[in-house]
This record gives sequence, structure tokens and C-alpha cells, in this order.
Amino acid sequence: MSSLKFKLPGIAACFIIALPAWFLGKLVPVVGGPVFSIVLGMIITLLWVNKGICSEGIKFTSKYILQMAVVLLGFGLNLNVILKTGAQSLPIIICTISTSLILAYIIHKVMKVDANSATLVGVGSSICGGSAIAATAPVIDASDDKVAQAISVIFFFNVIAALVFPIFGHLLGMSTTSGEAFGIFAGTAVNDTSSVTAAASTWDSMWHLGSQALDKAVTVKLTRTLAIIPITLVLAIFSAKKKSEVSADAIDTNSFSLKRAFPMFILYFIIASIITTVCVSMGINAEAFEPLKTLSKFLIVMAMGAIGLNSNIVKLIKTGGKPLVLGAVCWVGITIVSLIMQRMMGLW
Repeated sequence: MSSLKFKLPGIAACFIIALPAWFLGKLVPVVGGPVFSIVLGMIITLLWVNKGICSEGIKFTSKYILQMAVVLLGFGLNLNVILKTGAQSLPIIICTISTSLILAYIIHKVMKVDANSATLVGVGSSICGGSAIAATAPVIDASDDKVAQAISVIFFFNVIAALVFPIFGHLLGMSTTSGEAFGIFAGTAVNDTSSVTAAASTWDSMWHLGSQALDKAVTVKLTRTLAIIPITLVLAIFSAKKKSEVSADAIDTNSFSLKRAFPMFILYFIIASIITTVCVSMGINAEAFEPLKTLSKFLIVMAMGAIGLNSNIVKLIKTGGKPLVLGAVCWVGITIVSLIMQRMMGLW
């Protein structure tokens, strides 16, 4: 309790930043609360250099509250729904995720982009934007600067996608009498949930389709979210092995431990999604889990505020060129592969 009491001032500071960011995110969903929070944190830290008694609580929020938020995300996943309606889009999802990760690795090597930055942008682009970055950052021990940078890159392309994709889909000749094709396109090619929702909702309103594109896009997006599990596990194993190789006991081949490498919060994330699936199958309304999903989103906003407080905005601007190029390559690659796969599968 004494340890938590010591962290409370910093947690409170992040909560205060999160409140206006949360409401701003509601007003401008295409930007989203996490982006507003991280920007507010970076602006505040320009004036609030010595954080004193708040330092420990800010660190705690950026790491452990972030992990708690990822666990609560699991309560938004009904695995039965995903397996039933998301299976159609699974080949596209696998190909787009693979494309993004491969391109991120190539750009990392060719342009000498920092490994953690490349991983975060690659994962954020391919899976689910800020949520995937939130899940991946603790696993690879990414610094707050790298997290802030990746969030900023993802946000930039999210806004472009939300504004451009509905027009782009029409120009490509996607059906205006059904939202399925565009829903799959938005769900696989747009990074963050808020932007997926914005793009699909715009398509539905353009062609008066109710919520056809939106429903399909959200289901596909949730299916993509499940990729957090294998990706983080692979990264955890790789990161732990890399650490053991550079440690003093690298000669000891038994120094690597899967138990130590396994990110426990991902296990809790899986358990949360299983609980939701079982409860819904027993007749409990999925809306019963809505408060936990909302809490998860708010905790992510809080954690992004903490990350903003620990980030140097000047340094981010100076070093942001290469990650932005990497994000552009991943985004374009995902878009092209998504369209090619849909065409090959006869979905539009």
C-alpha cells in the first residue's frame, strides 16, 4: 500500500491529462483520445521538466496500467463471432500482416531505422494501431519516445485513410449496394479501430446502407486484433533470447526461459476473451462487458498521457523522418495486398 501511495501523484497527473483527451477524442474520433493525450503530455513536459514525486507514478502508468488496458481489451472479443464471420477475411488478414512485418524489417535494414521503432510501426500498421503498439512495447522494452513516435506515425496514416478510402473504394468500383467489400477493405487496410469505424461509417452514409460496411469492418478488425497474441509471444521469445546472447552467461544454453519470456498480461488478455465468449454463449448480453471495454480505452488514454510526459517532442520531430517513411511503405503495402487478395477471392 505504501508503494502504491508513493505512485498516486503520478497516476493522478496522468488521469487529469486523460480526462480532456478522452472528451476531445469523442468529439474528433478520427484523431482519438490516445493521440490527444500523448500530445498534451508532450506539451506539458516542455514546461514540467522536473516531475519530482510524480515520476514513479508516471512510469507505473506508462507500463503497468498500459498492460492492464490490454488485458481489458480481451473483454471486447467474442471468439465465436470472430471465428464465424471473420474466417472469410482470414487469408487477407494473414497476408496483410505478413506484408507489413516483412516490409518493416526490410526498411529497418535498408534505412537503418531503429529496431524497436520498426517493430512498433510494423505491428501497429498490420494489427490494430495503438492497441498493438500498447501490447508490444512492454514485450520489447521500447522506450516511451519510441512508443510516442510509432503512435504519431500510425495516427498520420489513419487520418489519411479515414478521409481518402471511401472515395478510393468508389473509384475502384466497389459495390455501392452492399458494404461487405468495403468493410473488408477498411477492416484489413486501415490501422486503428477509430479510423476503421470512421471510414466504414462514411461509406455507409454515402450509399445509405445502414451499418453494413461498419459491421463487417469491425468484425474483420476484431479478427486482426487476435494477431496480438502470436505476434507478442514470438517477439517476447526473440527479445529474451537476444538478451541472453549479450548477457554474461550467454555461454549457458539453458539461460533462456520461456516462462520468463512469456508476457503474462497477454495470457490474461486471452483469458478475458475466453470469459467473454463463454458468457455470451450462455446467454449473457455482450453489452454487459461494455463498461470494461470503455475502461480499457480510458486506461490506454491515461497510459498515452504518461508516455507523452516521458517523451521529448523536439527529439521526435528531428528523428521522425525515417519512421514516417517506414509507416508509409507498410501502409501502401497493406492497401495493395488487401485489394489484390479481395480481387483474387472474388469479393469485389
